[in-house]
Amino acid sequence: MKIPQIFEAKKKEGKPVLSFEIFPPKKEAALQNIDETLSLLCDLHPDFISVTFGAGGSTANNKTVEIARKIKNEYGIEPIVHLTCLHYNKEEIRSILDQLKEAGIENVLALRGDMNPNIPVKHDFHYANELVEYIKTQGDFSISGGCYPEKHLEAPDAITDIRNLKRKVDAGVDHLVSQLFFDNEVFYDFYEKTRIAGIDVPIDAGVMPVTNRAQIERMVTMCGATLPVKFQKVLHKYENNKEALLDAGLAYTINQIVDLIASDVDGVHIYTMNNPAVAKRICDGIRNLV
Repeated sequence: MKIPQIFEAKKKEGKPVLSFEIFPPKKEAALQNIDETLSLLCDLHPDFISVTFGAGGSTANNKTVEIARKIKNEYGIEPIVHLTCLHYNKEEIRSILDQLKEAGIENVLALRGDMNPNIPVKHDFHYANELVEYIKTQGDFSISGGCYPEKHLEAPDAITDIRNLKRKVDAGVDHLVSQLFFDNEVFYDFYEKTRIAGIDVPIDAGVMPVTNRAQIERMVTMCGATLPVKFQKVLHKYENNKEALLDAGLAYTINQIVDLIASDVDGVHIYTMNNPAVAKRICDGIRNLV
């Protein structure tokens, strides 16, 4: 099933879409244990699971496709495969898309990808909208895209960022997944601006559970999300108590999701960091809401 169909079905039920993100483990031993993670996540009955994609290198590609195939065929959950383009040329992208078609995978999350100083940039694609346009010529995929409630770090201002997002949607994106944020008002303001700009595709609210301070600070640096005062208080008060920070952080995340659902967002996408126990605690807290 394609992602837009999932959103249509859930809308008729009056419920938001619930989804998770996982990433392929770097070590083969961990890859063999991915079933434990998938079993726990799929037992929570998400509407889809996205699988991240490595920047360059056939090994990462194969792991991503392998895991996505497993999600679809063994667990009966729809996968969506991330596909970055900054470090790939058209021939390599076409080969990856052929792998996806062979595996019966219909959903792709088209991304530019981050700069990696250890991997050379190739010049067939400069922006995600160019990747979207190319994917449209290679098969009948449903194409999703990323968006930044607090604008992309490289965008000069929010208006330019929204215009670039509209360009991406016009190229063929039919669903968006937001970068993480910790202040729901930021997301609501962003969502309203997308509608004013004529962007009418479903938008998933991306939420990352707090598990430790270093992880959050690293992610905030990478994506530019701001930390509300009340969230900073949680980090400051419990930064030296791992268990207390986990409990307080998960309570914050659950409250954030409850507010999002009460505000009738299209969907909630949880960045699991491959921690199914954390995802389970969150889903136990919202089980009767989705």
